[in-house]
Amino acid sequence: MSFEDTVIDVRNLSKRYEIYKTPRDRLKQLVLPRLHHTVNRAGVAMHIAKPKPSPHYFREFWALQNVSFQVRRGETLGIIGRNGSGKSTLLQILAGTLAPTAGEIEVHGRIAALLELGSGFNPEFSGRENVFLNGRILGLTQREIEARYDQIVEFADIGEFIDQPVMTYSSGMFVRLAFAVQAHIDASIIIIDEALAVGDVFFRKKCYTRLEQLRDAGTAILLVSHSMPDIEQYCERAVLLDHGVTQFIGSSSEAAKHYYLLHQTTTHAANERISRPQPFEQSESIKRVMELPTPSAYVDLSCKTVVSDGTARCIGIALCNAAGDPCNSFHQGDLAIFYYEFELAEDISVPLCGLVIKNERGVIIHGKNSWQFPNDVPQQLTSGSRIICRHEIRLDVGLGEYIFEVGLASISAENWNNRNNISHEAMTADTIRRCHIPEAGSFSVGMAIIGGVATLTHHGAANLPGDLTITAYAAQSQD
Repeated sequence: MSFEDTVIDVRNLSKRYEIYKTPRDRLKQLVLPRLHHTVNRAGVAMHIAKPKPSPHYFREFWALQNVSFQVRRGETLGIIGRNGSGKSTLLQILAGTLAPTAGEIEVHGRIAALLELGSGFNPEFSGRENVFLNGRILGLTQREIEARYDQIVEFADIGEFIDQPVMTYSSGMFVRLAFAVQAHIDASIIIIDEALAVGDVFFRKKCYTRLEQLRDAGTAILLVSHSMPDIEQYCERAVLLDHGVTQFIGSSSEAAKHYYLLHQTTTHAANERISRPQPFEQSESIKRVMELPTPSAYVDLSCKTVVSDGTARCIGIALCNAAGDPCNSFHQGDLAIFYYEFELAEDISVPLCGLVIKNERGVIIHGKNSWQFPNDVPQQLTSGSRIICRHEIRLDVGLGEYIFEVGLASISAENWNNRNNISHEAMTADTIRRCHIPEAGSFSVGMAIIGGVATLTHHGAANLPGDLTITAYAAQSQD
């Protein structure tokens, strides 16, 4: 990253708050330390002999500690973390509404920040009046706002409500107008904190399209969201915060996997309290020896990023066609066979193995794991065991390049055996993520070959099953 391309440079940023139990303690902190000094009539401070350290009536809370990162021109950077991780504090400091306790920030360019619904709006003013008010707050001149006004109103699409007080707006109308203003001020940097989650699907699509246009024009975007699919799709990199400390900076896909690991600590402890299941009696289908591909089909894992909790490691990934030959170029409708193998460093209960396929824009077009298949699985595996997965997928997808990722998790035998009655939310809460390879490999899909002719079987990301019937009627005579 060249210095000229850097629009935000954060170096060792920290923010400390003083937490008081009562207002009385705050008053003590303000007054009592001063009693440790006396001042003579000439105004010269005279220290008491052997002064005691000033008392503290508060506890320190560090919302951020030594956070450092850079954002380049035209980049979309995700900021992720659990509630209370310091995300909002970081954005407020970047936006200039909060001062840091320590560290340095360099910002090159105008910032547009959408941190709260209607921030900078006067609830008693009409939408029209707030467009001009907010525009001036953001640094535009009256003439510049007038030149952009029609575009802002068209983008917000709130109709006649533009002349009504914003206190009468719904939350969706609020964010429509607020985003419309922010997106049309020619900012070098746009900061968005969960605000787009309020709008409907059509407005969100419009917002993300606009953000892509701004990014292509060189605008840097900072996006805070708890939606990992959004982070993976729209962000190139992400910063993961936990209790104010940077846990990871890197590709958004890898950052999302580290984010999930932060959420499973309590789940892991809960699973450990579940009684150990009896050893699994393998069915004939499990006992059958799996025919593995040739060594040339396996990818080089030495250059792959692995996200793991330390209880398992990936030792093999391969991709083959229906004939079992190594392959990474397919036609629409072809069968792809994925192999992935893990070695355990710890005893686990029921393994969950799965695969995700993303297109070149980061959109997940397919994801499935062993929870969603009726096949038998072992209900207990000991340290040193190996798990081999053979995963067949019919590539009824659109033309293009794809990336796949594989992973291993585990779940309690109790929930596995009752999986037909377990909700997705309960299953997710019980899942322990063991090992994940965010970018395991890639492949391409071209047109299907039918009768020797290259044929496009469908448009779009997926070929959904269905039927189409056409009925025609003869035109009636006008006589």
